Amino acid sequence: MAKLTYAQYVTLMRDDYFGGVMREDRAGVWNCFTDDARVTIYHGDNEVRQFHKNPGPGQKSFDFFYGHLWQNYKVLFENYRWIVDVENEWAAATFLPTLDPKPGSEATEQMKLNNCNFFWFRGNAIADMIIYYANPTLGAKVGAGAPTPTAFPKG
Repeated sequence: MAKLTYAQYVTLMRDDYFGGVMREDRAGVWNCFTDDARVTIYHGDNEVRQFHKNPGPGQKSFDFFYGHLWQNYKVLFENYRWIVDVENEWAAATFLPTLDPKPGSEATEQMKLNNCNFFWFRGNAIADMIIYYANPTLGAKVGAGAPTPTAFPKG
């Protein structure tokens, strides 16, 4: 199978994947992934979370992650910046998500995040995706004082 072009990778990420998430198009989002795909999420010092398109025993489904997102928020992704390595079939995107709470959901406040996703492709689909995200206003919301980044000295 021929590798996708730079433009095709960007279209797959921006229009098919991110666009599908914004449209809450479960079938469309699932079609962006290989059958054995996984999504791994890193957020600060929290426990790493992993989700699988077709989970095995003890694994969580994509439905657990995307279902929670779609039940609670209307999502908007903006300000994409792309790095695409066509030869090695991987890419990265930085972008700014805004999550607006849906009426009646457990979410109570809008969140504006800073994200970086890494994508590894197989053929014309995402085989592995890592999501790194930061919520820059979370510290103030939970009463934290001055920022204390992990592994960096204070002050």
